[in-house]
Amino acid sequence: MPEDLVDDAAEAGAPLEAPQQPTLEILRHSAAHLMAAAVVELFPGAQYDVGPPTSDGFFYNFRLPRGATFSEDDLAAIEKRMGQLVERRLPFERSVLGRGEARALFSELDQPFKVDIIDRLGDAVDTVGIYRTGDFVDLCRGPHVPDSGWLGAVRLMRVAGVYWRGDERNEQLQRIYGTAWFTREELDAHLERLAEAERRDHRRLGRELDLFSVSEELGGGLVLWHPNGGLVRSVIEDHWREAHRGGGYDLVFSPHIAQRGLWETSGHVDFFAENMYGPLFIDERPFQLKPMNCPFHILIYKSQARSYRDLPIRFAELGTVYRYERSGVLHGLLRVRGFTQDDAHIFCRPEQIEGEIGRVVDFCLDMFRTFGFADVNIYLSTRPDKAQGSEEDWRRAESVLEGQLRQRDIAYRVDPGAGTFYGPKIDMKVLDALGREWQCATVQFDFTQPENFQLEYTGEEGGRHRPVMVHRALLGSMERFFGVLIEHYAGHFPLWLAPVQCEIVPVQDDVPEVVALAAAVVGRLRDAGLRAAVSDKPGERLPKKIRDAELRRVPYVVAVGRRDVERGDDRVTVRDTRRGGQYELAVSDLAEQLRTEAAEKRAD
Repeated sequence: MPEDLVDDAAEAGAPLEAPQQPTLEILRHSAAHLMAAAVVELFPGAQYDVGPPTSDGFFYNFRLPRGATFSEDDLAAIEKRMGQLVERRLPFERSVLGRGEARALFSELDQPFKVDIIDRLGDAVDTVGIYRTGDFVDLCRGPHVPDSGWLGAVRLMRVAGVYWRGDERNEQLQRIYGTAWFTREELDAHLERLAEAERRDHRRLGRELDLFSVSEELGGGLVLWHPNGGLVRSVIEDHWREAHRGGGYDLVFSPHIAQRGLWETSGHVDFFAENMYGPLFIDERPFQLKPMNCPFHILIYKSQARSYRDLPIRFAELGTVYRYERSGVLHGLLRVRGFTQDDAHIFCRPEQIEGEIGRVVDFCLDMFRTFGFADVNIYLSTRPDKAQGSEEDWRRAESVLEGQLRQRDIAYRVDPGAGTFYGPKIDMKVLDALGREWQCATVQFDFTQPENFQLEYTGEEGGRHRPVMVHRALLGSMERFFGVLIEHYAGHFPLWLAPVQCEIVPVQDDVPEVVALAAAVVGRLRDAGLRAAVSDKPGERLPKKIRDAELRRVPYVVAVGRRDVERGDDRVTVRDTRRGGQYELAVSDLAEQLRTEAAEKRAD
């Protein structure tokens, strides 16, 4: 259940019987009730809104009397009171009330949020469910665990401000987040995963490794790529371009704005307006920042007559787009307002569509493997409520996508209503080192844009025909993918992606011969096409220099000193900071070893 949307009808419907063995979702829903019970005991007059389970825990929204706010000490006190309620083994008692009776009950309890939910259900609902946990009463469908004794492995995590019903025009409530598990061991394991996720947080590592920054002075959701991050991005983009040229794509470029009429033709004004920035007026004509690249590629297709012999045509672009996101959801590189899509559009004959869809699916999976993502979850996203085209066209398009997945024996799940307004899609979500799911690739069947723009090609018999389109992105966006990469590798990029692949550390940086040898080693490695640098920490002891390089995630560190100068046999001491271990190697052999590893684009 999304954290900012709650199905009030489900909350207030007639209660459901709890299964013999409660699920994790039921356990967490029950924990939310228990937390609310603790809050109303500790904070008389507290008013409670909604408290559903989430993918990894639960939350509940509150309004405290006189505008009071929860503190960290309050969380500890609430958690302690929950423990006391657990020991009492309070039953979760369900009952059904008439709508009017329930409204009177919550009015008497001074719980206006519950009254509002009941009122919005309308006259079509005659009865509602409630649950009692000790003295706490909630409007709820359930089900719940039998009693509070089940809730011994609970931890309250944090407090956040949220707008009532997710609307910025409404008052702000306080939301307490928590997590609940069946056993203390599961809870401890979850907390360790969270701690590891914090250690991998791309925002923190972005600062520490000098990869990127965001600035309120610049504007929220807009990213500044620093030299280290820019270098990694350029390596990714070079690989992307090479792979696309080898895959039969033509690289194109397009501007950042277009006349509003173009977006009206494409349907974005009607179906995507809430994600678009307002118009810019040039010569008194409205232009808009592009939220997508597809209309530009369509115009390139339309720029000349096309024959059936020309198809399929594959245009690819690393195109920067701009989409409005609320400030509250912006998150480092993962949720931004300006980003570069690794976009492509394929124009083909109807009989070519299945082959092109399959080809793109294979391309996506191969690209993921190159970057170290072996596990991918696949979703078939179907027709949304608001969409272009007939239901028959949608069923045919969904069948094509599904057929290609089945042909490759790829397991997938259906995501109902998650398609784009112009066609269904295959969404590919990679699993990172912590098992977290990240949306990256999307493959979209489009039968409406060729119609909107009246695209044509000349058939073998000389007649005019309508092509079909495939929209696709492999990495999703450079910003989001880079953020995922940082967290997946915890900043320890594979050698081929590392900003500095090898750092040379002079043991005695006040000895000219040692400094000269370090410079010579760097020169030889750079001549071999590697990214090498000399440590810039003069005067520091060798262990600290090496530790500094390790903290900056440099894959290889080479120490050179007087002994190496005196020996003069080309051998140096090499430390592998990722796998551990230290060994001696000739500089020429080291250069060949690193060059081979980088060329293989190994993900370890």
